[in-house]
Amino acid sequence: MTNIPIESLSIDGEKPHHAPPNNWKDYFGFSIDHKVIGIQYLVTSFLFFLIGGMFAMVIRGELITPESDLIDRTVYNGMFTMHGTIMLFLWTFPSLVGLANYLVPLMIGARDMAFPRLNAVAFWMVPVVGILLMGSFLVPGGPAQAGWWSYPPVSLQNPTGNLINGQVLWLLAVAISGVSSIMGAVNFVTTIVKMRAPGMGFFKMPLFVWAVFSAQIIQLFGLPALTAGAVMLLLDLTAGTGFFDPSKGGNPVMFQHYFWFYSHPAVYVIILPIFGIFSEIFPVYSRKPLFGYKVVAISSMLIAVVSGIVWVHHMYVSGTPGWMRLIFMLTTMFVSVPTGIKVFAWVATIWGGKLRLDTPMLFALGGLVMFVFAGITGIMLSSVPVDVHVNNTYFVVGHFHYVLYGTVTMGLYAAIYHWFPKMTGRMYLEGWGKMHFWLAFIGTNLNFLPMHPLGLQGMLRRVSSYAPEYAFWNIIASIGGFLLGMSTLPFIFNMVISWMQGEKAPSNPWRAIGLEWLVSSPPPVENFEEIPIILSEPYGYGKSEPLTANLESHS
Repeated sequence: MTNIPIESLSIDGEKPHHAPPNNWKDYFGFSIDHKVIGIQYLVTSFLFFLIGGMFAMVIRGELITPESDLIDRTVYNGMFTMHGTIMLFLWTFPSLVGLANYLVPLMIGARDMAFPRLNAVAFWMVPVVGILLMGSFLVPGGPAQAGWWSYPPVSLQNPTGNLINGQVLWLLAVAISGVSSIMGAVNFVTTIVKMRAPGMGFFKMPLFVWAVFSAQIIQLFGLPALTAGAVMLLLDLTAGTGFFDPSKGGNPVMFQHYFWFYSHPAVYVIILPIFGIFSEIFPVYSRKPLFGYKVVAISSMLIAVVSGIVWVHHMYVSGTPGWMRLIFMLTTMFVSVPTGIKVFAWVATIWGGKLRLDTPMLFALGGLVMFVFAGITGIMLSSVPVDVHVNNTYFVVGHFHYVLYGTVTMGLYAAIYHWFPKMTGRMYLEGWGKMHFWLAFIGTNLNFLPMHPLGLQGMLRRVSSYAPEYAFWNIIASIGGFLLGMSTLPFIFNMVISWMQGEKAPSNPWRAIGLEWLVSSPPPVENFEEIPIILSEPYGYGKSEPLTANLESHS
């Protein structure tokens, strides 16, 4: 339980096996320090976020007019396929894994992850995924054009006749990403179960750790289905098998089951850590204990359990029988119960608190507001009659992006600002942070809110031209998309300048409670000189009970 790996100790004056990097160049090397790997994940994924965002701006540039007059239709198909793929497999998943990599060992009183080398290998598979996807622009026929879900038989088409084509590279990338995520899930679950500090029972863990634990359990159960489906589709495309090819007796709808059995729970894999971030940030900036800690913790596990029985709601119009539609409509609606518990707990935490509207709190509040809106439209989409009406329209796109950008990316920004002093030892520029928030918040709503009336009016997704009556809302959405793209500029400036020249950060600039705030900024090589002994639940703001027995405690 004390978790002091033998190889981490200094022998004959040699420095420990993962000494902290001396300069930025050290982050480009192979490291088994969970803190270095966490930052490697975050920076790498943000670079791909910028690439995916540029693709989105090209898409919105095409859609600002009804005519298809900016790029060729096949290029447009490749753009929206690569935009979705990059934003999911190279931004949201790796960035959240990076944040969890950095924080989880610190939060549970461990010196590192359970399997440090496996941790490093899992990260270095991410650039391989990126190289494969970016390399697909250079092969004959260009990148995959079947969407980020790659349904057959569309994804089985190969007009160029080349064995190496964009769709093959896409499937290889997804399979490698799946293997990397499974390796990470094994590591996180083992670390959380086996390496908590003495006294830290499950109901003394921070809620971010609960959220990561729940999300990684979903990964372990769901990811093999997607990885297997990708491999089977790859064999259909390259070896002539007929798993999903209807011309060879295959069943293309079966691929949808493989895909959505993981890819809807994947939404909870993404959103649960964001819920954990909200649960960490709201008590700090409200100066109040988190309301209903144990119920919020249990709700995370409940979401993980229910997530395994909701996938068919993506397939209401795929020949799904009525009785199955009814079952999955009810299970999908049930997810709103544990989710609603969390929302009420956060509101109760904020209510009557001494609010400090610093940048992390602004992003967390903005993410919460947009999540509530996304939750309302999500309940609408879980209903069979509504979903059948708006299926394959921009209403679905708007809902999904309120989840993925309005909640997840805003939550990630909140986390980066909140833990930036801990990671870098420097304070960020508050004014630039608030400018970033308002540009992102306004841009998000301008971009994605108009998609809901467009969908209700019947505008289909994945089209590069449309009827002129849809032009007004598309112009508003495109302006919002360009503003959203510009909103990253103050963030980049703030992070670079602050990391290089920012004011030195104290160990605990926010007066927060948690093990990660009881060590220096940035943390020492092995995190803790002495493994802490946990005495009380987290979030004891305003209480007199100490968090630990042998480290400085904060009230």
